[in-house]
Amino acid sequence: MSIFTRLKQGLSRSRENLTHMLPGRNAEALSDSEWMDIEDGLIMADCGAALSALLVDKSRKHRGGSVSALKEAMLMMLTQPEPVSMPSKGPFVLLVVGVNGTGKTTTIGKLATLFRQDGKTVLVGAGDTFRAAAVEQLAVWVERAGADLVRQHDGADPAAVAFEAVQRGVARGYDVVIVDTAGRVQTDKGLMDELAKVRRVIAKAYPEAPHEVWQVVDGGTGQNAVVQVEKFREVAGTSGLIVTKLDGSAKGGVVLQLASRFGLPIRYVGVGETLEDLMQFDAELFIDGLLPAEEAQL
Repeated sequence: MSIFTRLKQGLSRSRENLTHMLPGRNAEALSDSEWMDIEDGLIMADCGAALSALLVDKSRKHRGGSVSALKEAMLMMLTQPEPVSMPSKGPFVLLVVGVNGTGKTTTIGKLATLFRQDGKTVLVGAGDTFRAAAVEQLAVWVERAGADLVRQHDGADPAAVAFEAVQRGVARGYDVVIVDTAGRVQTDKGLMDELAKVRRVIAKAYPEAPHEVWQVVDGGTGQNAVVQVEKFREVAGTSGLIVTKLDGSAKGGVVLQLASRFGLPIRYVGVGETLEDLMQFDAELFIDGLLPAEEAQL
């Protein structure tokens, strides 16, 4: 199955909602009521009211106000991320953050597998020490990937795990070190302060690290995902996003809202449970998968 087919299947619920709202016409200008339907459809797909209005406004002003202009307006808001830049010396250190329930642990396991498939040596720090099940789940993925794991006892200080993982990664010449973190509730100041500590400790172990901080968000949580990114970016310095669980949601438009609101690259999207369902983000393929077929074929 091709990447586009998997992505299209994963976004089917979002696309079905938009299908009911978008007219099946590309070439001719649309009426005010049709544009209102389009705006409603975008809001229902969780693009957000302000962004939906902006997309409609841009589309109406471009190419005679046809539906085909909608894709172009969307693409202008989705910057294709630059490839990850690996350091010339020492490991690439990736800190992964997010609240519990987003699929963070599984996503880290999949990332480890993808890096290993690319020929990289990978070390994972099991920093979600408050949930034994999370560590065990991560251990299964790490073993399957052929990577290595740093873990401590249940309830250990996550910062201590992060420090040990990065130190070992530097000392033993790993290509990639991925540090998991305990799931946070962004409204809990104590937990967020601890996350800031994890980042500081990583920098002490390796002054150039972390090179990237990726936040995993559940695409089905809508506006709550926006609030989470806002807070985590402030505390952890989020540099990229991974949007998961889009296959179980009709809210695929949240990807557009997040990209527009924060200007952060979308690194990966998840549209299922298997390894192949975590895919590198491609802006054009994503929009083609989100829009109904008649509007996607431009």
